[in-house]
Amino acid sequence: MTSEITLFVNPTAGRGRGAHAAQPAAAALRAAGFSVRTVIGEDAGDALRRARAAVDGGTGALIAVGGDGLVSLALQAVAGTRTPLGVIAVGTGNDFARALGLPVRAPAAAGALVAAALKEDRIRDIDAGRVGATWFGTVLASGFDSRVNDRGNRMRWPGGRFKYDLAMIAELAAFAPVRYRITLDDTAVHEVEATLVAVGNGSSYGGGMRICAGADMADGLFDVTVVGDCGRTTLLKVFPRVYRGTHLDHPKVTVHRAAKVELAAPGTTGYADGERLGELPLTAHCVPGAVRILGP
Repeated sequence: MTSEITLFVNPTAGRGRGAHAAQPAAAALRAAGFSVRTVIGEDAGDALRRARAAVDGGTGALIAVGGDGLVSLALQAVAGTRTPLGVIAVGTGNDFARALGLPVRAPAAAGALVAAALKEDRIRDIDAGRVGATWFGTVLASGFDSRVNDRGNRMRWPGGRFKYDLAMIAELAAFAPVRYRITLDDTAVHEVEATLVAVGNGSSYGGGMRICAGADMADGLFDVTVVGDCGRTTLLKVFPRVYRGTHLDHPKVTVHRAAKVELAAPGTTGYADGERLGELPLTAHCVPGAVRILGP
């Protein structure tokens, strides 16, 4: 492995924590004997171009310093390559790092873990989702949760998961279940009235909402959580349970597992890792071992 490592930094992540977190991460890597190069893009497109150039140039690892948005960009650069990914999770949600048991909002500890993993060659392969040419690491959301995601992403206050709570309440007034056609592995077809359908490579989104609580990032399968035709009262009772993952026990909730998932529903948007994918229909593939992760 080359001794040059690339720090991929979002300076605005977590209200400026990204820029500060880069310093202890770089210090830990240099102390371990690595040469550190920092990449900061002018915007998302420029950042991705720079990250891909680093990977194509043979960097020893790409270390994402920021939140799930930056990790999502990093996945576009490293998925399907042999370049390992490290994560210094200092954003708002940090669901990718949570799913992998990595330090959250502890940049010095995360930097030391990445440096040790590089020195000791502690790298594990995990799955990644893919929709067209776009990779995702956590959850593809659609339906009520994608509407909440849309509203939450527009909100500047409050921070963390609480803005999604407020966005959920705001969306309740107008939302109604929609007709989904869900096709699993090209064979099983489910036509259902559903409030939401979430396709999980990872277990959570929105800063710890464990919508696909049983998802395993190394089993080659998505967990597909379907919340049926809930009324507002039922949804208000079910949704808070998502932080503990106990919503999966509710009779309106079903879970399927599949390597390929096709979703179709009128007037419904899909988000993956909090980033807008576009209108349904969408097809997601779980790609086994697509990403090499530095960590325990």
